[in-house]
Amino acid sequence: MLGLFKKKLMWRRSPLKDQYDVVIIGAGVHGLAIAYYLAKRGITDVAVLDKGYIGSGSSGRNTQIFRSNYRTPPSVLFYDESLRLYERLSQELDYNLLIDQAGNLGLAHTDFALEGLMLRAETNKALGVESRIIDLQEIKKLVPLINLDRSSRYPIMGGLYHPRGGVLRHDAVVWGFASAANERGAEIHPYTKVTAIRTKDKRVTGVSANDQEIRCNYVVNATAGWCSTIADMAGLKLPIVTVPLQACVSEPLKPFMHMVIMSVNLSAYFYQTARGEVVMGAEIDPYSSYSQRSTLPTLE
Repeated sequence: MLGLFKKKLMWRRSPLKDQYDVVIIGAGVHGLAIAYYLAKRGITDVAVLDKGYIGSGSSGRNTQIFRSNYRTPPSVLFYDESLRLYERLSQELDYNLLIDQAGNLGLAHTDFALEGLMLRAETNKALGVESRIIDLQEIKKLVPLINLDRSSRYPIMGGLYHPRGGVLRHDAVVWGFASAANERGAEIHPYTKVTAIRTKDKRVTGVSANDQEIRCNYVVNATAGWCSTIADMAGLKLPIVTVPLQACVSEPLKPFMHMVIMSVNLSAYFYQTARGEVVMGAEIDPYSSYSQRSTLPTLE
């Protein structure tokens, strides 16, 4: 019976050629999405190179939260388009991204913070994003175990409820884009470190990776926090500073929260995964670093 089943790889392994039309550095969400959308437009002579495994950078180290209830109109419009894309992406890629639109609840602990949420709600409403201010009674109904005691250190004054917000699996997004891009002809090459970008007359001519010279017409720098170091290989100085943004995951607990909860005053966020862990985080660290290790102040 086992002989009746044919194993299908998520993406094919191909030998690295010595020439491509496009070389994309970085096999995270951005790099793989670029490969996929290029392939949809008929540009398939593409190689996606990454020094680690697929999604080993920021794409596999984020907290999976998505929402569009931001404050400024450009941010609201940008993220709402992103949210709409994610809502239909599972069907488009034919891959389950495990999207969970459980809702996003932003909490205010002071009158000033609540006024800020009110302004955000009106901006959202004007731009067609479903987002509204809710009182303590509705907060308690949405999150029964929440502490609304007025004598607590950070008493809750009210909240901004965004029903379409939620979480999705970042690893599934990476794998979905990789599989769909490869199915359309793009090559995926993990553990292929780019060590140089070749140029001539101020034009890119190729890259060097794994001791192999690769000619190409275009190079795409999709390396997130490492983009300035990669650009430097081509003689470009980008005015970008890389800073850590840490997150923490607890041990599995019995289910007690089913939506994303954020604190405006504390710049903190929390949600519980399907496995029971509580994912939590806060603001970026106040220093520049490429480290992916945790620090004691953030853990405290």
